[in-house]
Amino acid sequence: MSASPNPYARIFLLSHMRAYTSLAGHILGSHPQINGYYEMHLSYEDTAALGRQLEAFQQDEVPKPGSRYLFDKLLHNDYALKPERLGLADIKILLALAEPAHTIRSIVHLFRQKPDPDLYASPVAAANYYIERVRALAEFCRTIGWPYSYFDAELLQRAPERLLPRLTAWLELDSPLSECYAVFSQTGKARRGDTSERVRSGRIDRGRSDYSEVVIPEDALQAAQAAYRECREQIVARAADALVL
Repeated sequence: MSASPNPYARIFLLSHMRAYTSLAGHILGSHPQINGYYEMHLSYEDTAALGRQLEAFQQDEVPKPGSRYLFDKLLHNDYALKPERLGLADIKILLALAEPAHTIRSIVHLFRQKPDPDLYASPVAAANYYIERVRALAEFCRTIGWPYSYFDAELLQRAPERLLPRLTAWLELDSPLSECYAVFSQTGKARRGDTSERVRSGRIDRGRSDYSEVVIPEDALQAAQAAYRECREQIVARAADALVL
């Protein structure tokens, strides 16, 4: 390992809430070459951000001996990624979208369980978040001068046997990613991703949750579906590597 104070290459997963990103983080973070598995709520717009990321990770975990990467995921427009400003040659960018109807219902279901009223407990607010996020991701892909790999988020649950070998190759890992994963010190904790028991199982659960009790107004759903179709098409077209359902 380099003697540099920040020797790690980076993996960034750009997506949105309830797109199986906790599962993705745990699968990636369980690989011997990858450190990190949860959302750190940081922006990456200068080299100092890399130091903040490493410091934040080391507050909770110990980097693996001989590891290569440090992982983070960005799910909100509040956090920016400017890879060209980070001073690293080795940055791997993953990008994933999930279809809107199930995603929006899942967001609402999650936030309705919180003890205090939350904006995203409203289907219209959740749909607006989704629309704004997928549009921001499409704009990121339009303006970025960096290659990225896109995948439909549902592949993590429905067809990991297709997706994980592609991610292994894109990330240039020495050994395959596995459907089984570790449970870490921050697994299931608030602001660290999925807080359900499913993420604690240590392997992919292919059962699909039913959020049919959540009713999305038709105009909000149609707007989200239109944004998804348009932005996904643009993102896939610009991807250096893409795997879709």
